[in-house]
Amino acid sequence: MPKPIRYLLYVAVFALLAYNSVYFRKLDEVKAGAETFDAAGYARDFWNKKLMPGLSKAADLNALVTQLKTEKDKAFAQHSHALGIGNIRYFLVKGQGVVTGVDENEVAVEVGNIRARIATEYIFGNAVRDASGAIDIDAFTNSMDFNNVSAEINKLIREKVVPPFKSGVRKGDRVSFHGAIELNREHLQLDNIEIIPVSLQIEKP
Repeated sequence: MPKPIRYLLYVAVFALLAYNSVYFRKLDEVKAGAETFDAAGYARDFWNKKLMPGLSKAADLNALVTQLKTEKDKAFAQHSHALGIGNIRYFLVKGQGVVTGVDENEVAVEVGNIRARIATEYIFGNAVRDASGAIDIDAFTNSMDFNNVSAEINKLIREKVVPPFKSGVRKGDRVSFHGAIELNREHLQLDNIEIIPVSLQIEKP
């Protein structure tokens, strides 16, 4: 084989090996980075240090619904949070109501003149994560970590908040709640609002 051709082959092989070594090193770094993020720990920290202390700023559900009926844009601007620019927005709310029905998936309550539902089975989505406005998406390196935080927050609700409430609540009880709601600004529905709970207390009659 002529020397120039042999030299070119050596260069090509060396370049290929160098490329592969760089590629696999970067892939390992990505995997290592993904493994170091503790979504459960982040969720617990958010719950204890941001969400619970921030409940004092929750909007009263009765007052919020009244404002939404008369000053919708102002109510959304003052009380809602969301990561994007779409019509779906999230609110952190509080209130007291009388239980009108209990089933395996939810607890129906009357909050003044408002009918609402406290979710007790299907706790999913990003409502609690986003309603407080206390989490910055720019602090996350990828969307998977960000979404995993939502999943872990919802897991805390299913494991810590719902069981004692669900086992003790009865029709006619008075309940105090803090939670998150999701509303569509363009297609606003204020009848039978679903509340994802973060704090629940039962007051027996």
